[in-house]
Amino acid sequence: MKDDNFLKENNARHMWHPMAHPADSLKNAPKIITGGKGVRIVDVDGNETIDAVGGLWNVNLGYSADTVKAAISDQLNQLPYYSTFRGTSNDAVIELSFMLKEFFEPDGLSRAFFTSGGSDSVEIALRLARQFHKVRGETGRTKYLSLKKGYHGTHTGGASVNGNANFRTQYEPLMPGCFHIPAPYTYRNPFNETDPAKLSQMCLSALEDEIAFQGAQTIAAFIMEPVLGAGGVIVPHESFMPGVREICDRNGILLIADEVITGYGRTGSWSGSRHWGVKPDFSCTAKAITNGYFPFGAVMIADHVTEAFEADETGRANIGSGYTYSGHPVGAAAAIACLKETVKLKVNENAAARGAETFAGLQKLAEKHDLIGDVRGGEGLMNAIELVGDRESKTPLDPATIKRIHDAIYADGVMVRVSGPNLILSPPLVLTADDVAKILSAIDTGLSAA
Repeated sequence: MKDDNFLKENNARHMWHPMAHPADSLKNAPKIITGGKGVRIVDVDGNETIDAVGGLWNVNLGYSADTVKAAISDQLNQLPYYSTFRGTSNDAVIELSFMLKEFFEPDGLSRAFFTSGGSDSVEIALRLARQFHKVRGETGRTKYLSLKKGYHGTHTGGASVNGNANFRTQYEPLMPGCFHIPAPYTYRNPFNETDPAKLSQMCLSALEDEIAFQGAQTIAAFIMEPVLGAGGVIVPHESFMPGVREICDRNGILLIADEVITGYGRTGSWSGSRHWGVKPDFSCTAKAITNGYFPFGAVMIADHVTEAFEADETGRANIGSGYTYSGHPVGAAAAIACLKETVKLKVNENAAARGAETFAGLQKLAEKHDLIGDVRGGEGLMNAIELVGDRESKTPLDPATIKRIHDAIYADGVMVRVSGPNLILSPPLVLTADDVAKILSAIDTGLSAA
């Protein structure tokens, strides 16, 4: 391994970082993380911090999940790679597919299509949704609906259904036939409605209006996150996702649940869809499926979709999608070990308890600090505060001040994520109450420093 001086001298000089301006990465050198244990990470200077970002929403079991590490090592020694393209498979992926079928049985999902990550999973779900309608003879159903503020990865299809201009503008024109409705975001919405239940109904009415305008017979699917993550942890009212499901059913539109963040316990339920009592037609998963230790993902597919594909005799159900690493045996082995540990530790229950503590603590901080305009979360370990320069006008806090807050929080021993005016918390699901107290204390210190 190169020494620390080498790392610092070459930091950001020979690579471009995702979601960042290359020049900014040169000017403001990224923090170099060199170690991790439990829920803590260590940087190149030896500073230890609680990782309240959880890697990137994915290190649910923390950095010391030895059973997952061992599974990866064992699989590398047995079979480091083989393809699952037509005609071949591997033992690890067969075992995993059975486990996932059992895990997602309450969601009505019985088949898996394996991918290399979240963006891949979204892309596959979008493609299979169109193909499903073609298999059934409804070839005109090609459009997609989604939410403003939603995030669905960075492939062209995912970016097209994304509801945030930051991930779209520089890459347009994107895929045609993608349309967006207002998100149930009580702090900022075009209706100026602050009641979550009323806003939910307004957004559902907007969905029905868009379907009527486009023509239901032209729409393949509606895609949504059960809780909007990268958009700022926007938690919909409990009536929203069930309302979407009912409208989709009534109009013959498939519902794709983007569970890349919300899957495997983060909301306090085993899936975000299950949290709201909804059975989707496709569920996109990744991230925590391997605890972030190996790039891997899976699209889970509903029974009625499965039946349509497997009963097809026209050839239209032949799947022309896949990746070199679909069903990678090392990723599958990691996922098997990770899923066993996830269920054994009941991380969903801990996420619910620690998430409630975090949410309550952030609300108390909002009483103390005028820089906090809104506190969101309360559904598992998904929480955020939106920072403002003025509460009355809801003017977003300037980036320079947000950076000072972030740096002060880090200096006090906690890593949080900045996304626009939001500080987002998505820590490992094995967090303790003491860890929560430390996170809240560090945020308090950061806000006081500003």
